[in-house]
Amino acid sequence: MRAFLFSLLVLLGACATHPAAAPDPSGDSLDAIARDYVALILEIGEREEGYVDAYYGPPEWLAAAKANPREIPQLIQGAASLTERLDAVPTRGAEPAVAQRKAYLAAHVSAAAARLRMLSGEKMSFADEAEALFGVRPELRPLTSYDPVLAEIASLLPGPGTLAERYTEFKSHYVIPKDRLQVVMDAAIAECRRRTARHIALPANENFTLAFVSDKPWSGYNYYQGDAQSKIEINADFPIYTERAIDLGCHEGYPGHHVYNALLEKTFVRERGWVEMSVYPLFSPMSFVAEGSANYGIDLAFPGDEATDFEREVLFPLAGLDPSTAEKKAQLAALIRRLARAEYTIADDYLAGRISRDTAIEQLMKYSLADRAKATQRLRFIDTYRSYIINYGLGRDVVQAWVERQGPDHWRGMETLLSSQILPADID
Repeated sequence: MRAFLFSLLVLLGACATHPAAAPDPSGDSLDAIARDYVALILEIGEREEGYVDAYYGPPEWLAAAKANPREIPQLIQGAASLTERLDAVPTRGAEPAVAQRKAYLAAHVSAAAARLRMLSGEKMSFADEAEALFGVRPELRPLTSYDPVLAEIASLLPGPGTLAERYTEFKSHYVIPKDRLQVVMDAAIAECRRRTARHIALPANENFTLAFVSDKPWSGYNYYQGDAQSKIEINADFPIYTERAIDLGCHEGYPGHHVYNALLEKTFVRERGWVEMSVYPLFSPMSFVAEGSANYGIDLAFPGDEATDFEREVLFPLAGLDPSTAEKKAQLAALIRRLARAEYTIADDYLAGRISRDTAIEQLMKYSLADRAKATQRLRFIDTYRSYIINYGLGRDVVQAWVERQGPDHWRGMETLLSSQILPADID
């Protein structure tokens, strides 16, 4: 019931173009605080490369941040000041969307303050860091709890060699040849878009560019440009399998990051003038919803066996591959998914210094069934993004549970989430 009422409040709030807040006797306002919040985030971006994932607000604000960014101690003070100002803004009697706006700003200022403390040298445990930055505390299960899943996979892949080697050999039959990557990815993204557009009204001018890159710690990335435009990059250093074409098309594109950013821009920046949504700080609660919805979007767009059917009927012929064991591949993929959170435990031990780099790679090889090169790349991602990894598996599960609690029309629940200021604390 709470989830239904919350969704209703969000939708009611969306009906008002400029919801009114209660008068603040100090003369401060959420609009003024939001403007200073954007400045804070942009200045943190000058102190940490990659912290600002997207910005499409006034260019002069970015120019000002670049010209004279505050030092980290001053930025910490700035975040504390924003928190005090937010606490002082009354929301009693305000419309629900305004109260949610205040909560959203407060959560993101808190995450920015935590990131600044990390940049100044503060050390946190993996779970503490995840909670401080993303608003959710992950469960860290012992690695042995994943061993039964490995046993199920082993029963499907009998033979000599390690389980990771057997899995890699099986998957090798589904690598998209590099000279066919473009056509396969184009087909996958087009289908992801077609399925999404049947349920969600996309901005008329939305579009993206696609490029293949190398030497990255990630497999795919969406750089949102504003005005419903994205630049999607796919890392071609490692083999890309047919199911990953679907995953990447949905996750980076439709109904994932591209749609999420486009709907936020339309709903808040263009229709309401809420400038805080013109900037996306990577290490923030926003990322839990972004990554979780992008991963859940794969299952939403291709429910049941539909992804396997699309691979068999469309992607395999385009890639020139044999579809004879497509069902077995799907069965293995479902089991691999159950191993996803093992890396949280590995990352916790590795980042805390309890295990060595080599041990972490070995454990990633065992529990993600990756070869050494791929496990090494994944550890590079953990080195770079640390507790950000919780946003994928845990984020997907939390988003899925929330959307499916909203009612039988899961696409409607998804659209509500993608065009709202719903926080992880609201859906967890």
